[in-house]
Amino acid sequence: MIDYLAQNLWQVWAVIAVLCLILEMMSGDCFIICFSFGAIVAAIAAAVGLNGYIQLAAFAVFTLVFLFWFRPLAKRYLHKGEDNRVSNADALLGRKGRVVETIRAGGFGRVQIDGDVWKAVSRGDADILQDTVVTVIDRASTIITVEAEQAS
Repeated sequence: MIDYLAQNLWQVWAVIAVLCLILEMMSGDCFIICFSFGAIVAAIAAAVGLNGYIQLAAFAVFTLVFLFWFRPLAKRYLHKGEDNRVSNADALLGRKGRVVETIRAGGFGRVQIDGDVWKAVSRGDADILQDTVVTVIDRASTIITVEAEQAS
């Protein structure tokens, strides 16, 4: 069995290439496919009759080439047109909320935004009273900075 694999090492590289392609189809981030390309080059090197060290070197070099050359191009092409939505707490910037606990000047209070209550500080040096509508202008960790809406 070992003799057969040693004589037909290109088949081992081909199986590795196919396995990497299957794994890439599950992940979809153009990372594992680079290993598949490297395995294809190593399979070609094995089929031509080059020794195992050259096959390993070809695998390593071409995998790195594809990681640093192909992957950025593929990601840029495949993710073209995607919107760059902010997520998590950064999505709060610019949102409006209602003060549920008075925000004291130089101190903290609480603001409710879409059912979530956030610890908040005031931008100015005046208290912001309960039930005032505020706008989130900044955040530091889980503490948001707000300013009161101007009455129209």
